Amino acid sequence: MRYVIVSVVKGKAGNFNNNLRKEVFKKFNTRSSKLPAHFTIKAPFERDDVNDIERVLEKFSKTHHSTEYQIKGYDHFKDRVIFMKVLMSNEGKAIHDELIDRLNKIEFLEFSKTDGKDKVFHITITSKKIRDVFNQLWDYVSSIPCDFDCHFDNICIYKWTNNTWVLHKQYLLG
Repeated sequence: MRYVIVSVVKGKAGNFNNNLRKEVFKKFNTRSSKLPAHFTIKAPFERDDVNDIERVLEKFSKTHHSTEYQIKGYDHFKDRVIFMKVLMSNEGKAIHDELIDRLNKIEFLEFSKTDGKDKVFHITITSKKIRDVFNQLWDYVSSIPCDFDCHFDNICIYKWTNNTWVLHKQYLLG
């Protein structure tokens, strides 16, 4: 089975991202993830069962609390990905990094530069088939105001099932 670990962006910011992704798809025929608005904690990986991860996340969620972060404006990774910029609070970054340390103790999980402690926190708008329309897409997206206060208050495991991501389990931070 294929799994991914994310923190879902809820409320106004999550709705904004989900709607903007649909709008961009209609206007430019570019796609994004099939996940709801989120920032990635662990990129997709293959595993038959995730019991070890579930135990770590259950314990972690009971001993850590929600923290704030902001989303301000946009950025991009070259001409491949356009995203909403996450400005993670120091407290949120510390909790995230502690979570990565705990997950990293699970033998089969390996973190890379793009999903480990030093990742660029971001919420993707579009990442598929954008090179040919990047400049028009960037001009369009960057003209839309984007400024939200958010909470890092959940950790979710999604499972790839029937060609889409389905919520496997959600853990709420106290």
